[in-house]
Amino acid sequence: MIRKLVVIAGAGSYPRLIVEGAKKAGVGRVDVVSIAGSTDRATRKAADGVIPITLGTIAESIRRVGTMDYDGGILAGQVNPLSLFRGRFDPEVTAWLKELPVKTAHTVFSKLIEKFAESGVEILPASLYMEDHIPGVGALTKRGLTAEEASDVEHGARVAHDVGVHDVGQTVMVKRGMVLSVEAFEGTNRAIKRGGRLGGKGGVVFKAAREGHDMRFDIPVIGLKTLKVMKRAGATAIGFQAGRVILLDREAVVDFANRHNIAIVGVESGLPSAPVRMK
Repeated sequence: MIRKLVVIAGAGSYPRLIVEGAKKAGVGRVDVVSIAGSTDRATRKAADGVIPITLGTIAESIRRVGTMDYDGGILAGQVNPLSLFRGRFDPEVTAWLKELPVKTAHTVFSKLIEKFAESGVEILPASLYMEDHIPGVGALTKRGLTAEEASDVEHGARVAHDVGVHDVGQTVMVKRGMVLSVEAFEGTNRAIKRGGRLGGKGGVVFKAAREGHDMRFDIPVIGLKTLKVMKRAGATAIGFQAGRVILLDREAVVDFANRHNIAIVGVESGLPSAPVRMK
């Protein structure tokens, strides 16, 4: 039983939902590490306590959190990937990054998790307490996929599975069997925009977590912004791995999709679902 939890909170509503879910599940105290310029006010307000940090105090802050007797921590929310190149880190964090010959979400966050563990804080799956926000198989919208969209979703799923070996490709955009874009370091929204510019209207998006994905960080997320970007890009549907993707603000997302005739469908991947409770 987790009695005292800390959420290391990036941008967006995801960290707030974890705070709320943990409290609903009976966690006695939930604090938030608030990253300057990222963590939103609603997340800070939902927490029992707030620990403010900057990119320049990461190493020091990890050690500080390690003295506060937490039973576990969760990493959640968006962090601008460009901060890896533009952030003014302290010399210690700069040295950590230089140790990594390949910089991906997996290598960077694994290093961060290692440092938290050294301080005495075990990082837990970022899907914990999120069962209300991890959809299963089937259409969430009024309409399902057309035959052509279903074919493109299947192709997108295969592509995402294969390129996921290299820790890229959480988002793939396909149109009539042609791969328009595969998400690299730019993130989901820019990958969708790029695919829309190349293929015009009628593209289909697929979101996936790679096989063997470490559910302690970087779980694929779909939110209202995703749908708005899809609409502007002319995308008509989004498929995702059932049980392995976070859906934020479900009611608003589904309402927007229905109003703009965009299908949202969960498909079976044959891979393990993200854990939502401690074993």
